[in-house]
Amino acid sequence: MVKNMQKNLVIVESPAKAKTIEKFLGTSYTVMSSYGHIRDLREKGIAIDIKNNFKPDYVVSSEKKEIVNKLKKAAQNADMVWLASDEDREGEAISWHLAEVLGLDKTTSKRIVFHEITRGAILEAIENPRDIDLNLVDAQQARRLMDRIVGFELSPILWKKIMPSLSAGRVQSVAVRLIVEREKEINKFNAEAYFKVTAEFLLPDGKSIIKAELNRRLTTVEEVQQFLESIAGATFTVEQVITKPGKRSPAPPFTTSTLQQEAARKLGFSVTRTMSVAQKLYELGQITYMRTDSLNLSTFAIDVAKKEIIKEFGDKYLEIRQYHTKTKGAQEAHEAIRPTYIIKKSIQGSAQEQQLYELIWKRTIASQMACAEIERTTVTIGIGGKTEKFIATDEVVRFDGFLRVYREDNDDEAPQSEEVILPPVKEQENLNLTVALAAERLTQRPFRYTEASLVRKMEELGIGRPSTYAPTISTIQQRGYVEKGNKEGQHRQFITFMLSEGKVSRKTKDELVGADKGKLLPTDSGVIVNDFLIANFPKVLDYNFTANIEKTFDQIADGEIVWTEFMKQFYDLFHPVVIAVSDSKSETRIGERLLGTDPKSGKQVSVRIGRFGPYAQLGVADENNKPQFASLSKDKSIEDVTLEEALKLFDLPRTVGEIDGMTVTAAIGRFGPYIKIGSNFVSIPKGNDPLTITVDEAKKLLEEKIKTAANRTIKTFTEDPSIQILKGRFGPYISFNKETFKIPKDSDPAALTFEEVKKIIDTAPKKPVKKKRKK
Repeated sequence: MVKNMQKNLVIVESPAKAKTIEKFLGTSYTVMSSYGHIRDLREKGIAIDIKNNFKPDYVVSSEKKEIVNKLKKAAQNADMVWLASDEDREGEAISWHLAEVLGLDKTTSKRIVFHEITRGAILEAIENPRDIDLNLVDAQQARRLMDRIVGFELSPILWKKIMPSLSAGRVQSVAVRLIVEREKEINKFNAEAYFKVTAEFLLPDGKSIIKAELNRRLTTVEEVQQFLESIAGATFTVEQVITKPGKRSPAPPFTTSTLQQEAARKLGFSVTRTMSVAQKLYELGQITYMRTDSLNLSTFAIDVAKKEIIKEFGDKYLEIRQYHTKTKGAQEAHEAIRPTYIIKKSIQGSAQEQQLYELIWKRTIASQMACAEIERTTVTIGIGGKTEKFIATDEVVRFDGFLRVYREDNDDEAPQSEEVILPPVKEQENLNLTVALAAERLTQRPFRYTEASLVRKMEELGIGRPSTYAPTISTIQQRGYVEKGNKEGQHRQFITFMLSEGKVSRKTKDELVGADKGKLLPTDSGVIVNDFLIANFPKVLDYNFTANIEKTFDQIADGEIVWTEFMKQFYDLFHPVVIAVSDSKSETRIGERLLGTDPKSGKQVSVRIGRFGPYAQLGVADENNKPQFASLSKDKSIEDVTLEEALKLFDLPRTVGEIDGMTVTAAIGRFGPYIKIGSNFVSIPKGNDPLTITVDEAKKLLEEKIKTAANRTIKTFTEDPSIQILKGRFGPYISFNKETFKIPKDSDPAALTFEEVKKIIDTAPKKPVKKKRKK
């Protein structure tokens, strides 16, 4: 143990982590937080001296100066400074920046790392300190500087060639490419119709039913009709019954990516939410470090899990395993994500913290449990005089093993077959056909990405690392290149046939196909930017190139490559292409799609992307003419809008009629279709069209809005009508001058007086003014 006579300063990156660590150390230790990075590249300009061996221009941000001053003062008064930021590359860089800015001496400062916040782990880290690993720092710097260079050099080209305020990123642009390409695959996909034939047979006992499916697909109506008629009087015999034992193994403990995927499937968490909750659990000392691609569990963790399994389920449920990481360049965390105290099945905390902890606990325990033993049975039913067979299958769990605790989900969107248990049958038994059904089906189009399946794809391709999946997916949505949304399906009619009592009948039914919910969809901006970057910077958006860069970062972290030499190689390849593309000229505006000519005016009709989204343009700008513009409706994109649909938009704004002497106008604006009645604006919901909405429908929408607003208002004040107490998503609040103010928890919102409300407004902390970022 370190002598308690010394004054020790421990610096971590978050207050929650500091609070937890402080519990484990004596009074001679002070634990402080840096609140993340204390310095970063200067915001203005590229902030990299490329000619001077890529020297970065780091600055302490204004909001961190006070924190830095406090840390400097504390460091000066300490005998030893312990840099205890996270153990990955980002954490190593935080410690290095702290050492540089605080002017720490190597003799009186040490770097400590741990992958869990427990007393034992903290004390062991203090007993085994090390120096800052500059290779890890260099790998982080290489990533940070490369991302700045790519963004700084590509973004101005997008402003110049497409429109202002666009931006590009190295990994983000590749992630957008995945989503855009998948959407194009779906749009090009031609579904083919086929018929799936199923049948129900009565066993000789006169009671038991066995369901089976024909072993080939039929493709035409005529073929189905002919087949069903031909089997109406056929003999059906059990030709073969095969029963095979099998095993199902548990999934390994969680890595970052598998935790993000499973939390999305089982809990409905976004990847950002998963990482936020996991970070909290880690900082509270409940789980091990949450940014890892290691599958390893420590010997101690396995021993504790072993005892828990034997205690809860018995010896036969135990099967110790040590998983090994296959991912090349697995980062510095040396253990999978697991509970720090495996004996704790649950924890105190928010509902989301409890849910995620329970998921991690179950996965960890299940990974050390016995395989599930299953029995698969396949029954082949022959049709007299035909080569086709009906096949019936089932899978019965004979020993549940790990399934008693945990069952892994998947992203397969195909309809799941029902779990059936076949009745006992014998070979050569004759069966009676009770009914046969043939339903028309369509071949399955490619699936759109969810956040979880995108993480899995990025991991498969080697794009990004555990620390970058969530920020990447969050960034592409924030920048408006991708949105998480729904796709309305289309109704289609399909044919079904039924053979019953020797007769074949035919029906036509209706179903919804192609509908999607909560999927990642490319926006028009995303498609246009992606197509431009692929056409002009194919290397930057190449999947293998991006994956190889990640491998190079791993090599830098291992000390195999000098980071500045790698940066020079990349820049010498990248920068000349930037200059060439920037200087090139195009006859048509990038992102513009010509639809044709207006038959009435003879003017050109085109669609393009604008500051507030896609819009249609009628005519071209010249000295004598000014073109007309109309926003596209939310359900239309530049890729799929037709000339006829675009021309209809120029009928807007449209006068619908009058309500109480006020003119009613329908139009499409920045946020979608709306009606204007006097000074009131009301959104037009799905199912209504601004081109066809009636006065009665508009009146109903206005009444609904007034009713909703009335129910939302708790209290108003005659002294100042601009002050209101309203119901909000997170509870009552005060609204004044487009600002919101919290109401104290012990107050009754409806009972507050005007003077009390004014006092809450006047004493509320001033909100910082957001600075506009200069391009």
